[in-house]
Amino acid sequence: MGEIATSDRQITLIYNPKSVRAKQTLAYATAEGYPIREINISKTKLTGTQIAEIADKLNLKIKDLVNQSHPAYTKQFEYHDFSENDWIKMIQNHPEIMKQPIAMRGDITILVETPTDIIKI
Repeated sequence: MGEIATSDRQITLIYNPKSVRAKQTLAYATAEGYPIREINISKTKLTGTQIAEIADKLNLKIKDLVNQSHPAYTKQFEYHDFSENDWIKMIQNHPEIMKQPIAMRGDITILVETPTDIIKI
C-alpha cells in the first residue's frame, strides 16, 4: 500500500491553486459530481516518499515531474540532470515547479493535461 491513500470512490487531486488548468480541472470534477480529496501543494508539503510514489504511479522519473520551463524553475535553476534526492528537494522547496494537476483514483493515476482528462479516471 502506498503512502498516498486512494479510493475507487473518490478522486485525489494534487494541484497548485495558482494553476489555471488545476482550477478548471477542480471545477470540472466538481460539476461532474465526483467526490474529491484535495491536496493543495502550496499548503501541504509532499514527502520524498510521496513524490517518488507519484512518479512511480505515472511511470515517470522524478526529474520528469519537474516542469523545467516553469518561470520559477528557469529563474532559479539551469537545465541540469540532478540526483533523485535533489529533484525531490527541489519539488519540496518549490512545489510550483511540479507538473500538475495529478489525479488519482484507486489504482489509476494521471497527469491532467486538459481539465476533461479527469473523466479518464
